[in-house]
Amino acid sequence: MKRSLSTMMLFFFVLLLLSCSRSDDRSGTGRKADTGPAYGDILVEGSIGDASNLIPILSSDGTSHEIAGMIYNGLVKYDKDMNTVGDLAESWEVTDNGLVITFHLRKGVRWHDGHPFTAEDCLYTYRVTIDPKTPTAYAGDFLKVRKAEVLDPHTFRVTYDKPFAPALMSWGSAILPKHLLEGRDIVTSPLTRRPVGTGPYKFKEWVAGQKIVLVSNRDYFEGRPYIDGYIMRIIPDMATMFLELRTKGIDRMGLTPLQYTRQTDSNLFRNHFNKYRYLSFSYTYLGYNLKNPKFADKRVRQAIAYAINKEEIIRGVLLGLGREAAGPYKPGTWPYNPKVRKYSHDPAKARSLLAEAGWRDGDGDGILEKGGEPFVFEIITNQGNEVRAKTAEIIQRRLAEVGIRAKIRVLEWAAFVNDFISKRKFDATILGWTIPLDPDSYDVWHSSKTGPDELNFISFSNREVDDLLEKGRSTFDLAQRKQAYFRIQEILAEEQPYTFLYVPDALPIIHARIRGVEPAPLGIGHNFIRWYVPRGEQRYVMTK
Repeated sequence: MKRSLSTMMLFFFVLLLLSCSRSDDRSGTGRKADTGPAYGDILVEGSIGDASNLIPILSSDGTSHEIAGMIYNGLVKYDKDMNTVGDLAESWEVTDNGLVITFHLRKGVRWHDGHPFTAEDCLYTYRVTIDPKTPTAYAGDFLKVRKAEVLDPHTFRVTYDKPFAPALMSWGSAILPKHLLEGRDIVTSPLTRRPVGTGPYKFKEWVAGQKIVLVSNRDYFEGRPYIDGYIMRIIPDMATMFLELRTKGIDRMGLTPLQYTRQTDSNLFRNHFNKYRYLSFSYTYLGYNLKNPKFADKRVRQAIAYAINKEEIIRGVLLGLGREAAGPYKPGTWPYNPKVRKYSHDPAKARSLLAEAGWRDGDGDGILEKGGEPFVFEIITNQGNEVRAKTAEIIQRRLAEVGIRAKIRVLEWAAFVNDFISKRKFDATILGWTIPLDPDSYDVWHSSKTGPDELNFISFSNREVDDLLEKGRSTFDLAQRKQAYFRIQEILAEEQPYTFLYVPDALPIIHARIRGVEPAPLGIGHNFIRWYVPRGEQRYVMTK
């Protein structure tokens, strides 16, 4: 989920614009010859949403995690081909049939304030995450650990009671600095606004609703990043952000389908930007507050699924740049079940199911009623996301055809999350989730994860799904895991707690002066520290 706060501001008072005098264009395209890697320059990215909290275990929005991912490290991470590799851990052993993992940590790593990183930081991170007083949605994986121990300053061991399939990658979570947090209330810590990590970029400045500024960590253990600075500008409106891209106020953004297919089809963009397209690890859905009596009957949720025309949304809103979603996994990946129940556009079937559930138009006004109450509900979504807003409008029109009146409310992100989603004050919402590479989705679907600030905010509860989630994460046997996740998708397709809408294509665009971008199965950001701008094309310097 992306956080969105209002207002935007030019901020080039923190930059000194450098002249670019080189004119060695290649083939008349306006692109300059690559003179090789060089240190310097700043990448400016646009985001519709501000961060909420820069201690990762305390936030669930995409912007916070994107920034935190540049500041912190986990013990392990995924490489470009989605293989597990070391991060703060340079190696590890998995023993006792997968129940014990011993991490051997890198030596010489320091926190951004100069304090040495040790295994004590790993133990602290484990303890604070499972502490009941810590308001986090991510304790579940660490609660599977029976014992965590420091063997020496650079050796950390965890022991599990029973097999836990996501165990190794769960330690990709950000490791936090014990020396700055232990004995303090993590919720009120200054690190929520001024984080200190071990990662490739250090925190410099955060002006709420305007920008977040990072500077490169010249002592980073994987090597100094080539790009000296990173600035995320908060621009809550996609049209305004696109204008900033055109005028070179930003270097990078995610395009809307219209921007990708039409508005960047000109020499200006062909000469000065590079566009990328790949199926994203995310899906968009219409989720129902299952505590609302209108959505208690699964026939109603099924009827809504039949009323919605997903192909219409993909053609009309995504302009064909995406695929229909039938569940919470990316098509083509091993946990994806291609044979689940599908809901093709069928208004007659929708009306029939609604009638079975007791909804009828008794007064002839075109709106269904039950017990004297009309079927009227509100769909909320976040400000700044044009695709979601248009999707809501198409859904609104299709529901009207079957006698349901849907109202649309677009909210500023902080209010959207804090006042509506977190407090469960909504009827239905259009949102999106990132699809993790490991299919364990315990935090989103298990009935124990419906509390405040947890991720099952629609209050879905199904005992079989609970059991399957436990089974899927409690075995290393891939065939058994696949069977569990296939069955979960079948149940979700039947129950329809979400109407899964689409898996969109990712459509990033980046200024052409930035080199080293390497598309891969994981996406394009995997080697960000190796992106660079040739010396003669550098535009900015970071002030101290």
